[in-house]
Amino acid sequence: MNILLLGAGGREHALAWKIAASPLADKLYCAPGNAGIAQECELVALDIADHSAVIAFCKSNGIDLVVVGPEVPLCAGIVDDLNIARIKAFGPSKAAARLEGSKGFTKDLCKANKIPTAAYERFAAAAPAKAYVRAQGAPIVVKADGLAAGKGVVVATSIAEAEAAIDMMFAGSLGEAGAEVVIEEFLAGEEASFFALCDGESAIALASAQDHKRVFDGDEGPNTGGMGAYSPASVMTPELSRRAMDEIVLPTVRAMKAMGVPYKGVLYAGLMITAEGPKLIEYNVRFGDPECQVLMLRLMSDLVPALLACCDGMLKNFDLRWYSDAALTVVMAAKGYPGSYARGSVIDGLDAAAEVEGVEVFHAGTKAEGNRILANGGRVLNVSALGKTVAQAQARAYQAVDRISWADGFCRRDIGFRAVERERNV
Repeated sequence: MNILLLGAGGREHALAWKIAASPLADKLYCAPGNAGIAQECELVALDIADHSAVIAFCKSNGIDLVVVGPEVPLCAGIVDDLNIARIKAFGPSKAAARLEGSKGFTKDLCKANKIPTAAYERFAAAAPAKAYVRAQGAPIVVKADGLAAGKGVVVATSIAEAEAAIDMMFAGSLGEAGAEVVIEEFLAGEEASFFALCDGESAIALASAQDHKRVFDGDEGPNTGGMGAYSPASVMTPELSRRAMDEIVLPTVRAMKAMGVPYKGVLYAGLMITAEGPKLIEYNVRFGDPECQVLMLRLMSDLVPALLACCDGMLKNFDLRWYSDAALTVVMAAKGYPGSYARGSVIDGLDAAAEVEGVEVFHAGTKAEGNRILANGGRVLNVSALGKTVAQAQARAYQAVDRISWADGFCRRDIGFRAVERERNV
């Protein structure tokens, strides 16, 4: 098969690495890709927002499957346009991608189908939103309705902080994403990332993961797109995984089908494990980043047949096998992230890092300039490792991090700390 992967981040490098290993992948392209993805496949200088250009490339290069990495093209309807052109594509339709594209849509779906989630209200103006916050008290969660690149959620510890978040969103700093806000009750517990492949009718669970959203050690500082992750998430017991499928994922798949909007692709449920059990925080309609990196390291099965089964409605009798090893990834980011940061600094030592046993270095925001690798984003590298335990995977990942020479980069030094602590106490 000829396969085209769309995207340019660490998630896409992990997908490219896994797809390239498939015997079904005769030729793999990635648009636009990055310096690390270029080591796995051929990069194509396509604007993935230009659907007609993507379709033209697919037709002229005999593409049999398009795998869409990020959420923006999914919410823009790239899969619909590819399907109209009779090109098979992995990912949900524009209408189904509203599960990520509109927080309000998802909350209403949960309410209508008794899917456990935080209590909430939707607002289209600041004054009633602030009145609701004052009535409810803090802590409370303020979310922009639309896509905001990980910057649209504020967990406010005071009424003043919540009101400032409401003003920021309605002032237009998040663009159209903040035209409406969802205000939710604060859920106490431990977060986990739960993934399922869906074919419109059936769904199968993938391995669990846990990411670290905050920028500094000890889960301090502002939220980011993710500073690291590990799998399996020790908080997700087999019983909790079963409940997540039965109470959250499968009712969602049934509800979407009943609406005439079957969900096909990967469904990423961000969960809070509360005293009452798992509750949905939010849905993403693509593999998480950096969770995808640890999932791909642990996946024993060929990924490509699973992607095809989602497209073709054939998941019912499908099964995936996983390595029992733990996986952990550390995000190396540019100094200043998630605020302003500089691009163009030189990164050395990548080959030495990759020589550590069990380590893969996935590129998230890099570009090649001659023989040099330059930083070209906020999150720049995902230093990932397998180990018999989370502690061993963590040690290997940080051993590799310490071989990388990048003066303008930083990382958290405690990724996986909860799981390592649990392992010590077993």
